[in-house]
Amino acid sequence: MSTFIAAIDAWAQPAGGRTRELLPEVVRLFEKSGSAHLLDQRLTPEQTVAEMDKAGVEKLMLAAWCRPERWVFSNDEIAAYTRAFPERFVGVATVDLSKPLAAVRELERAVLELGCKALRIVPWLWKLPPNHRLYYPLYVKCIELDIPFCTQVGHTGPLMPSETGRPVPYLDEVALDFPELRIVAGHIGHPWTDEMIGLAWKHDNVYIDTSAYLPRYYPAQLLQFLQSYGQDKVLFGSNFPQLSLSRCMSQVRELGLAAEIEAKFLQQNARRVFTL
Repeated sequence: MSTFIAAIDAWAQPAGGRTRELLPEVVRLFEKSGSAHLLDQRLTPEQTVAEMDKAGVEKLMLAAWCRPERWVFSNDEIAAYTRAFPERFVGVATVDLSKPLAAVRELERAVLELGCKALRIVPWLWKLPPNHRLYYPLYVKCIELDIPFCTQVGHTGPLMPSETGRPVPYLDEVALDFPELRIVAGHIGHPWTDEMIGLAWKHDNVYIDTSAYLPRYYPAQLLQFLQSYGQDKVLFGSNFPQLSLSRCMSQVRELGLAAEIEAKFLQQNARRVFTL
């Protein structure tokens, strides 16, 4: 195992200190993760970089959030982070899924004007799986802009329906309809991890990120996948601030991955998929 490889974290968001107010559904997730004390934590960009330095994280893919009828973190707020520390933060845009035309225009603005490198939509927030018609114009725009589409798979930690997170049939249909679209599926896919691994094997442009799970709880089949025929298909993610960067990174070191595998998992795969 290598002594030190700095990570690119594929799934994170700002610690804005307003999670209880703006995303009350995720309060239970923080509590179940032993991270309730982080719910009200407010970190400046400078303080966030300090946490990254402490953990050994080179870059955070920092995402905007929009939910029905409310922005949680706007694309412009994310851009303030990336402008302050362009070598440390990478913007991930989102859009108001309920307004198709405005959503496409906002995505284009976020990429071309604000420098965002991906689009992320969390299906459970909208109660719409990713094969719903409202997503499809955005997939075309992602391909035109040469950016990945990031989404959540698996059950929902928040008390919301989990059906939208099933990899099969929903994400499978998207990958079939848009073979040029790079898809990064966050949160492993549990309890459908085997389905998610199957999709990543089946589709050249489908990837998995490990966010929202501490490394010591990665499913055995995922560990086998990332150390063998899936070594180019799995990206490290934390879901910061739900999980601390230092805690995640220290547990990655405990996995005992071969140096080549660790380098791909922590950095090289993300650098290639997000064209960093």
